[in-house]
Amino acid sequence: MSSKRYLLTILILGTLTALVPFSIDMYLPGFKAIASALHTSVTDVALSLSSFFIGVCFAQLIYGPLMDRFGRKRPLYVGLLLYIISSVACVMAGSLEALVALRFVQAFGACAAAVAANAMVRDLFPVEDNAKVFSALMLVLSTSPLIAPTAGGYMIAAWGWPSVFIALAVIALLIIFAIRFGLPESSKPDPNYSLKPASILNNYWQVIRNPQFFTYAISGSVAFSGLFAYISVSPSIFMELYKVSEKAYGWIFALLASGVIGGTQANRFMLKYFTSKQIVRTAMIIQSLVGVAMFLSAWYGLIGLTGIIAFLFLFLTCVGFVLPNTSALCMQPFTRNAGSASALMGALQMGIGSLGAFMVSLFDNSSPIPMTGMMAALALLALSILITSSRRKQAITA
Repeated sequence: MSSKRYLLTILILGTLTALVPFSIDMYLPGFKAIASALHTSVTDVALSLSSFFIGVCFAQLIYGPLMDRFGRKRPLYVGLLLYIISSVACVMAGSLEALVALRFVQAFGACAAAVAANAMVRDLFPVEDNAKVFSALMLVLSTSPLIAPTAGGYMIAAWGWPSVFIALAVIALLIIFAIRFGLPESSKPDPNYSLKPASILNNYWQVIRNPQFFTYAISGSVAFSGLFAYISVSPSIFMELYKVSEKAYGWIFALLASGVIGGTQANRFMLKYFTSKQIVRTAMIIQSLVGVAMFLSAWYGLIGLTGIIAFLFLFLTCVGFVLPNTSALCMQPFTRNAGSASALMGALQMGIGSLGAFMVSLFDNSSPIPMTGMMAALALLALSILITSSRRKQAITA
């Protein structure tokens, strides 16, 4: 693959992976405006975020088998068209219930992009380069929290919250053109691949019973869910507790996202000297230490706005190391079932992430203690799963 083709492929695949976070991050600054327009509270508007997470989680399990059966691009086109239609429909939502339902449908379209991107990495690049490719995709992916909330904040201030969903529909339309003219079909349709429920469930069972997939999918998803816990309550923490404006919130969100970017790009350098397994273990240890220190500082009232931002930056930097390496390690054992493996990995990431977001939303988030406590607990749990699973695997092979 020529360097020009390589860069174009990375850019398009990265844009596909960014569609889901763009759909999340761009409308976060509009929570107060949406709550006012729909005559509800900011906390209730967060239900539309939860429904999106749930939709992405379940829909990935549907797209995986479809992409193994019909190739990557045909299901992808269907998903993106569904995304465009539902995005436009969100503009016309007249109630919170309608918005929550439409966001669920929108998620069904968006997750086709994420499943296709992960599967295509396995299709198009040598397995030994997958971790580097995922890090490169994370660079494109990480532009979402840099650009989306800031752009969303300015758009909402100028044209109101419906403008965000119009912009998302336009982005998806541009992605369709990019796929059509810039991305090859990486997997031919397999007429022998059965779409019977029993066969689909058996394929997923074969994937998850793989020890390497299980270890890194579960531990990586739990570590990643700390990011979801932060995202779900960040509007309340920053805009209501610390009284920052919508525009200022966008800039804070972008600053914290730069930690993820720094981690992913440092990871590409570290892969020259260390394996993905070594990097994951070290990053999870540091993430746990940062999470515990952040929680204790919040518990004893030792940090304010600046302190919480600094701790979150360090925590999210660790996510930048964990996610690309665990993704590569999950996909490494698979060829024929790459679509199903990608879907199951994504479903676990979103499902466990949604659970983390839901659990932290059950608490009174008038202080940073619930958020920081949940993030610390998730980091420690991820590290425990990694260590326990690794020891079990070593005992079996010994």
